[in-house]
Amino acid sequence: MSDLNQSKPRIFVTGATRIVEDESMRSLSAEQVREVLKRSCPEVAHATIRERQLDDGSTCIDFIPAPGRKG
Repeated sequence: MSDLNQSKPRIFVTGATRIVEDESMRSLSAEQVREVLKRSCPEVAHATIRERQLDDGSTCIDFIPAPGRKG
């Protein structure tokens, strides 16, 4: 990660929820953030993680829900 990207907070997206990284999340990996988020957003527990660069140079991490089984 370059110095430019380190100054911009990462953005985590799951469905319509968008979470901008704060100091408490800065040192966490995407997997560690998943562990934190799955308490309030259970759909991220088995979601696919996709990382992409936005036009402004910030990093966006998408949690793409995987279809689950019922019953």
